[in-house]
Amino acid sequence: MAKVLGIGGIFFKSPDPQELCQWYAQWLGIHVEVEPGTFALFFPGTMPQNGYTVWSAFESTTTYFAPSENAFMFNLVVDNLGEALSQVKAGGGQMVGEVEKSDYGQFGWFMDPDGNKVELWQPPDL
Repeated sequence: MAKVLGIGGIFFKSPDPQELCQWYAQWLGIHVEVEPGTFALFFPGTMPQNGYTVWSAFESTTTYFAPSENAFMFNLVVDNLGEALSQVKAGGGQMVGEVEKSDYGQFGWFMDPDGNKVELWQPPDL
């Protein structure tokens, strides 16, 4: 039987994909590919030692993605949560909730310019 080996990408719609990608490049340092300028590549070697990718389905009644009205949320791994949240805030991102610390690391949330809720995660021991 064939099996899934990992997440191959996250694909979503945007009213202005190039503008949104440039926002992420400016405020979170995502290296956006030049052509067509609407995607970034991440390689396993850039993931921190304690980092991993999660695939998770939530109940349709969850409020975890609020205040976004979208049926999805994505999580980005960062090397410094406090600095990343400050950068996003400087770029006009709307902070959501307070930073949470757990055995899994630290988490913070914001709404991007398109109204997507984004979770930033700093794995433990970074």
